[in-house]
Amino acid sequence: MDAATHPALAVLETRSIARGLFVCDALVKRAPVRMLMADPVTPGKMCIVFAGGVAEVEEALGAAREAAAAEELDWLLLPHCHEALVPALEGVEPPPVEGSLGTLEMRTVAATLLAADAALKAADVDLVAIRLARGIDGKGYFVLTGTQDSVEAALDAGDDAVRPEHRAGRELVARPHPDVDWVLGRLV
Repeated sequence: MDAATHPALAVLETRSIARGLFVCDALVKRAPVRMLMADPVTPGKMCIVFAGGVAEVEEALGAAREAAAAEELDWLLLPHCHEALVPALEGVEPPPVEGSLGTLEMRTVAATLLAADAALKAADVDLVAIRLARGIDGKGYFVLTGTQDSVEAALDAGDDAVRPEHRAGRELVARPHPDVDWVLGRLV
């Protein structure tokens, strides 16, 4: 699916897995959206990510937030997300590493998606990996590749898009060893 098909992306996290299932039902009943993630994550919360047309995602997110009520932890709406985000979340084969590598790690899924969107829009870089929540204590990270100056600009934009307390890590590898491709394959 491309950005023309799914130009909007949303995330909602709940404190309860049971409430998360209820929220999933409410949002897909409200509008035709594509579920990209609906996973229980440590410590017993639910992370829901979905995409679709802007109006449909806005409508579904409204229903999701209403259904979550007091169990809502965090949410994000990206009405015109970068075209690489949805395919990466759907598991499309990433582009090869060419040039430098940059990684941003965030403390929440919403912060990760916000930072990734800003980074991808800020510079000529490719998204080679993104991982959200499951198995990493609800955090998220993404990896970019491109020329060193482009990767640095993207990392700056990603960092600037989120509050400092949501940042967990940032690294730039100017000239990655070829074996790093193997490591990247294990990270996602």
